[in-house]
Amino acid sequence: MGTMLNLARSVRAFAKEWTRERDSAPPATARSPRIGVALSGGFARGFAHIGVLKVLEENRIPIHFIAGTSVGAIIGAAYCSGTSLKELEEIAALVKFRDFARLTFSRLGLCSNDRMAAFLHRFLKARTFEELKIPLAVTATDFITGEGAVWTSGPLVDPVRASCAYPGMFLPVRVNGRLYVDGLLAHTVPTRPLRDMGAERVVAVHLSAQWASFGPRHVFDVIGQCFSIAQAKMSGYWQSAADVVVTPDVRGFSYDAFDNAKALVQSGERAAREMLPQLLECVRESAAGQPVTSTLAIAAESATLPATKPSAA
Repeated sequence: MGTMLNLARSVRAFAKEWTRERDSAPPATARSPRIGVALSGGFARGFAHIGVLKVLEENRIPIHFIAGTSVGAIIGAAYCSGTSLKELEEIAALVKFRDFARLTFSRLGLCSNDRMAAFLHRFLKARTFEELKIPLAVTATDFITGEGAVWTSGPLVDPVRASCAYPGMFLPVRVNGRLYVDGLLAHTVPTRPLRDMGAERVVAVHLSAQWASFGPRHVFDVIGQCFSIAQAKMSGYWQSAADVVVTPDVRGFSYDAFDNAKALVQSGERAAREMLPQLLECVRESAAGQPVTSTLAIAAESATLPATKPSAA
């Protein structure tokens, strides 16, 4: 009987000591989730991306990764290299189509975007992905296989040019022996590459306006409108990887509305401010040090498209 009492006292003492140590242990350090921002294509309408980034900066919402398609790749590369948003606004106010396009007599496209190399060198503060201050992914589409290409390392300028090679308007761009066209065909809004980079929260910036809201003026209105229709039908592919979608209202702006840069930047600001509560939820910390499960994920229907295989430069 004495042995049993001693054993019971020992068990109670052990339990008391274990509880005391557990209760006195320091709480787990909270950690904000890593946030990625996906910037879609949209030609001149992409100036709206600058406005969205302004609101994120103003509200101290950290950006750990950026992925860009077409004009989103240009804005993303500049911002990740250290170009300030003020500088980007000044550049947007002055840029013209001829700054990066050169008319060419080719069966493969109306223009070459080879001038874009000199244009990018004017304001990019990095020459390679490794030199960027924020990790960046640039997307394009392999012309032969149709697979998506995602660059995260190596030289920066040619992948950006490839990402902007809009079919028919610009010649395909050759990178490491392969031909590429605009990234919008594989990654309309590049949310999935951000997940591959390690983003735990993804903010997608989608420029959803139709290419044309009137009768076509020329062949590029026809091509552009067809792409817009196809992309709208396949939006579930990128939406399923997004937590928050910011959709600037760029209706009424043509794809080549370079003279409306200020208004387009403002449209991005308005859209981001409207979504600010959801954006702030993205950075909430968990007491256990784990990201809070977002209630903002879009219940998009599972896409039927296969995941594209990234390729590196």
